[in-house]
Amino acid sequence: MNDASIATKGLARSAGALAGLRVVDLTRVLGGPYCTMVLSDHGAEVIKLEPPQGDEVRDWGPPFDSAGDASYFVGVNRNKRSVGLDLSKPAGKEVLLRLLEGADVLVENFKPGSMEKWGLGYEAVLSKRFPRLIHCRVSGFGGEGPLGGFPGYDAVLQAMVGLMSINGTETSGPTRLGTPIVDIATGLFSTIAILMALHEREKSGQGQYCDMTLHDCGMALLHPHAANYFLSDKRPKATGNPHPNLVPYSKFKTKTCEIFIAAGNDPAFRKFCEFLGIPDVAKDERFATNGARVINRDALTEILEKRFSTEDGHDLTRRMLTVGLPAGPVLHVDEAMAADHTAFREMVADIGDYRALNTPIKLSRTPGGARTRPPRFNQHGREVLLARGFSEAEIATLEADGVIVGARRKA
Repeated sequence: MNDASIATKGLARSAGALAGLRVVDLTRVLGGPYCTMVLSDHGAEVIKLEPPQGDEVRDWGPPFDSAGDASYFVGVNRNKRSVGLDLSKPAGKEVLLRLLEGADVLVENFKPGSMEKWGLGYEAVLSKRFPRLIHCRVSGFGGEGPLGGFPGYDAVLQAMVGLMSINGTETSGPTRLGTPIVDIATGLFSTIAILMALHEREKSGQGQYCDMTLHDCGMALLHPHAANYFLSDKRPKATGNPHPNLVPYSKFKTKTCEIFIAAGNDPAFRKFCEFLGIPDVAKDERFATNGARVINRDALTEILEKRFSTEDGHDLTRRMLTVGLPAGPVLHVDEAMAADHTAFREMVADIGDYRALNTPIKLSRTPGGARTRPPRFNQHGREVLLARGFSEAEIATLEADGVIVGARRKA
């Protein structure tokens, strides 16, 4: 897997639950690559076919690693093998078709209609030539409908599906979430779709097409705001840190740091008040039930902020957790990476100078995780083709004709 001399930490300790699964990955940027990384973390063989210009997020920096690849690429492309392939050439399409022989999954995020235009559409070509193939397409809006075929990027979809409108505060107005949540969620939902299709294939023997869009996956993240709207017919609004349906469920200042408190029900709130030495607050009719607390949110917030003002937030939240009260300090990213529980859960993987978040999926018999560093462009071109039955002469011709691309071309 790796040179024994390279310092490693958090690596996969088994072949993985998906060992033997073969995935051809034509995706770029984030949603698709996130999906295929999840599959690769758990043992799937992922062949990343990059266009001649390479995956554009190799340039989305700084920061860049020692070989010039940006953190954006490095963070979601481990365990994969890269082949630079020019699909605009007929010979490039033939290479793809040969690589799909025996493959289980094809994941791509071209503009809807592109594969069909190239003579590689699922219904007309791939499903007939490879009847067991799972073809997953990730797109902005799908190929049909009022927005069908239009391009989609994470922040644009955050805006269009309503996520920005419920993030931020009344003062800030609609605010983009600080993480590309729609792209990541689309990657996760796509992984689920692929696994469902593979499960169904065990019964039917047939592959199928997974039509995954940023639009749909972004909308699926709107709980509880969509549910609130469907029941009340009132437009949800941004509430900042406080929960729209639960109180107290928000951020508070302490003497040393900000903390987040979550009291999920009335018994928990009574226990919370007992712990803080203010039991009478839980008996006050303004705060005795969650419904009353939602209505009287500001009055309760004032009481709690005064109570927390003299506390060490780190110590207080640890003591609260010890007695079963959900709470925690508001940490910065570097603090979260350095936390002792992060290390215990092996949520950071190291392979030499490569460092990244590890898989959150913990399986008892077939644990997954990081396996190899993200590939350099076309690092595995010859290796992959030789393993798929291409001869040395064929590979040499493909390289000479610019079908297999050795170095990235400028866009």
